[in-house]
Amino acid sequence: MKFTAILAASTILAGAAVAQDVDKSDWPSSFTVGTASQGGTYFAYGSGWANLVAKELGLTGGGEVTGGPMQNMALVHTGEAAFGMTTMGPAAESLAGTNPIAPGLEMTQACAMFPMYQTPFSVTALASSGIEKVSDIPAGAKIGFGPAGSTSDTYFPRMMDTLGVEYERRNGGWTDLGGQLQDGLLDVIAFAAGVPVPAVSQLEVQTDVNIIEFTEEEQAKLLEEFPVSDFSIKASTYTTLEADARSVSMWNFAIANCDLPESFVKAAVDVVMSDNERMTGIHKAAASTLPENWDKNKVLKWHPGAAAWFKENANADISDDMIYGN
Repeated sequence: MKFTAILAASTILAGAAVAQDVDKSDWPSSFTVGTASQGGTYFAYGSGWANLVAKELGLTGGGEVTGGPMQNMALVHTGEAAFGMTTMGPAAESLAGTNPIAPGLEMTQACAMFPMYQTPFSVTALASSGIEKVSDIPAGAKIGFGPAGSTSDTYFPRMMDTLGVEYERRNGGWTDLGGQLQDGLLDVIAFAAGVPVPAVSQLEVQTDVNIIEFTEEEQAKLLEEFPVSDFSIKASTYTTLEADARSVSMWNFAIANCDLPESFVKAAVDVVMSDNERMTGIHKAAASTLPENWDKNKVLKWHPGAAAWFKENANADISDDMIYGN
C-alpha cells in the first residue's frame, strides 16, 4: 500500500499496519458506494473516494448512482451497498422508521464511517429572471428540488413553506434540472449539496445566474425550525458571488453496513482520512473531511472499525454506547 510523502510517519505506520498486518480473509472482493445523481457533489465525491479505496486496498469498487441520502440509508442497512453517504437529518429519520422509502423500518444497520462535509442549502435562478432574493420568487414558481428522496427534496420544500413561498414541485437529477433552468422550464433550483455544486459551476460557464442568499430573518427562521446550522458560502466558491452568501447547512457522513469486517472498514477509513490533500483533489468539499470533525455525528452509531480509527488517530472520545455491537 503506497502513501504519499506528505503523510506523517506515525500515520504511515498505522496505515501500513491496517493494510498489511491484518487477516483479509473475510474482506469482500468488491464493494459499491451509494452516492446520488450525476451532476451533484455526492456523485463526484463518492465516486472519487470509492475509486481511491479500491485502488489502495487492491479491491474492485466504485460509486453507484442512487436517489441520495434516504436511499443510501436503505441500501447500506440492507447490505445492498457496503458503503454510502447521508446527511444527519435523513439519518435521524431513517433510524426513527420514518424514511419514506420504507416507512416503519428502523434502519439501524447503517453505521457512521467518517465525516465528509457540510451541505449548504442554496437557491439559484437565471439572472434574466430578476429573482435576486427568496421573496422575489413568484407564486406558482416551478422549483427543482433535486432527486426524489434526496436531502434537498426532503427538507427544502418544507423550508420554502416556512419562508412563505408558493411553488410547483419538480424533481430530477441536478444536471437535468440545470438544463431545465437554462431552457426556461424551471424558475428556480433549490440546491442542497456540497459546494461547489458541479451543476451550478456548469451553469455559470453557460449563462448568467443569481446565487441567492437567505436574509438574516430567513436564516433565523430556518435555524429555529430545522436540524441545520448557520453556514456561509464563500465568495471564492463561485465566480458569480461577489461576497460570502448567508446559508444554512447539514453535516454529511459516510456510512458503512454495520456487519462489515472491522479491519476492512478501518482500512477504508484510513485511506480516506490520512491524506486530506488527496481528498481535496477529488472535490473541494473534502476540505472538511478532517479527523477532528468526528464529533459532528450525534445520530448514528459508529462502525467498530471506524470508531477504532478515530480513537487511535484523532483521540476521539466516542462512548461505548455509540459504537455498534456494544
